[in-house]
Amino acid sequence: MLDLLFSILCTTTIFVVFKLFDTYKVQTPYAIVVNYVVACTVGLLLYEGTINVSSITQSSWFVGAMGMGVFFILIFNLMARASQVAGVTVASVATKMSLVIPVVIGMILYNEKLSLFQGLGILLALAAVYFTSIKENSLVISKKALVLPLLVFLGSGIIDASMKYFEERHLDSKEVAIFSAMVFGFAALSGFVFIGYKAAQETIKINYRNVLGGIILGVPNYFSIFFLLRALQNENFSSAAIFTINNVAVVMLCTLLGILMFQERLSIKNWGGIALAVLSIVLVALF
Repeated sequence: MLDLLFSILCTTTIFVVFKLFDTYKVQTPYAIVVNYVVACTVGLLLYEGTINVSSITQSSWFVGAMGMGVFFILIFNLMARASQVAGVTVASVATKMSLVIPVVIGMILYNEKLSLFQGLGILLALAAVYFTSIKENSLVISKKALVLPLLVFLGSGIIDASMKYFEERHLDSKEVAIFSAMVFGFAALSGFVFIGYKAAQETIKINYRNVLGGIILGVPNYFSIFFLLRALQNENFSSAAIFTINNVAVVMLCTLLGILMFQERLSIKNWGGIALAVLSIVLVALF
């Protein structure tokens, strides 16, 4: 249970740091690249085995880690933007509601059956993202405020499904650290391509805020994945239970911190969306 607790705390920290980026004028895309370099480095330092490049490239999970790395940096930027535009609570709900995506993918690829309660949970999750995104006293819903959480919802769901697939089919307990490091390493390489493109268009100066922000973000980012993978390998708890506890806890903790730290004001509809979020997770994971 300690692995799950640490994953919850690290994931919540990510959303808070994203919000602080906006407060302290940290350039998010550059800080995220630094973050992935730090996360990759932490993973390599924690890996207890011998780092053999040839062995790693021949691993069954290597190509998947490469693809996930590219996808990670895209979704991470969307998560950051959603936290800044729509708020910590909205971004966390959109991310954690992604639990429904692996269920749908399981139905399509593995012919898994979906119960009536799980189907209802999926509908409630979509409604939760909508209701937590709309602003009070506004007749017009900002497309940016609504589209960003929906993109985070879809992207995070794909990542969750991929993580579970590799944990079950390709990883043993000793490979968690190096697998996580490789995912973050490829994310960093994707980021450097972006920086190279920007540098070709304009002069880029090193900004200490971006570097410091990336370092602060990189450590909890790595451990959020590391501890989640370790929690999923715990035979005493099902993956459904792990995802349920993790997702509900993150949503609730982010909501509390959003109110206490950033004075985020939630309307009755927003609170209703959060309630739907919790209910949908329980329905999808436990029934």
